[in-house]
Amino acid sequence: MMTVNPPSSPTPAQVRRWRKYLADEIAEGAIYRELASRRTGQERQVLLGLAEAEARHEAHWRELLGDQARPSRPSLRRTVLRFLARHFGSVFVLALAQRAEGDSPYAKDADAPAHMAADELVHEEVVRALATAGRTRLAGNFRAAVFGANDGLVSNFALVLGIGATGVASSFVLFAGIAGLLAGALSMAAGEYVSVRSQRELLTASRPTQVTLSAAQDLDLDANELVLIYKARGMSDEDAEHRAAERMGLFTCDCNPSFSLQPELRGEELAREHEELGSAPGAAASSFLFFASGAVVPILPFIFGMSGLPSIILAAVLVGAALMFTGGVVGLLSGASPLKRGLRQLAIGWGAAAVTYCLGLLFGAPVA
Repeated sequence: MMTVNPPSSPTPAQVRRWRKYLADEIAEGAIYRELASRRTGQERQVLLGLAEAEARHEAHWRELLGDQARPSRPSLRRTVLRFLARHFGSVFVLALAQRAEGDSPYAKDADAPAHMAADELVHEEVVRALATAGRTRLAGNFRAAVFGANDGLVSNFALVLGIGATGVASSFVLFAGIAGLLAGALSMAAGEYVSVRSQRELLTASRPTQVTLSAAQDLDLDANELVLIYKARGMSDEDAEHRAAERMGLFTCDCNPSFSLQPELRGEELAREHEELGSAPGAAASSFLFFASGAVVPILPFIFGMSGLPSIILAAVLVGAALMFTGGVVGLLSGASPLKRGLRQLAIGWGAAAVTYCLGLLFGAPVA
């Protein structure tokens, strides 16, 4: 491994910077080892490989520092990452680690060898691949939770602000908010129920049956209708005829096992898709709860008896905090900046509510 010859007398700024790098490399190695302790198989080996690479980088900074090789405190991000890796070890940690690897300063530091800067770029891609697998595993449920809660937050906040801006009594605003919560949640639940139920019915209708087994013995040998079944399932003429002859008991077909198993394998694939969809009532209940959890936030001030402009301001603050949180979580999982994603979510939610608030001011009296 190439190393940089340590300067005879490094400056105090260099020593501080190297100690910071050393602390970060130690923390990153510990993060990957913590994550590896919660994984098995290939994923564990990859994480341990990353930890070994960080140990090599650590050795480089120790060599430069010599007798002054005392690490300072690692960055706040890496400290938080290590805590999360030790106690949770989730996909969120990998997403944050991906950002940490991508923000490496080595490319612009003359004291860091080129191969170390290249290592960090490779590490980012490795962690991205590991995080992607985790994102894929929770994509469906997470998407339903985030978008359901956001729908509830934005739609009911816009409704509450629009009604509240007209100057009506707070009890009416509360009633409108509760009605909006129930109407939206029930609509989401009904839509999810119909969607999942329809999808399950489509999969059930598409799944191959065992009619070829029960009907084969009574079919006319000269007009074998089984051939049409296998052609409809995508087999060539020759493969369909061989498969039909096997079903008729004329011989055991070993000429093309892949085509012989095709209908059964497709049936298994459809069965897996059927299971992954879950039940229609379960999906409806989840959608109801996700939407309601967001829609209840804007009406909390009115539930506790507040009224007028203070209740609207507090509702805006509560909704803003919730939007920042959900946007930040989306940012973490996507490997993007949590702050930017949170601010984007906040701008969208507040922007939509501002439109209905202005509409309420046009048609009502100013809020007292």
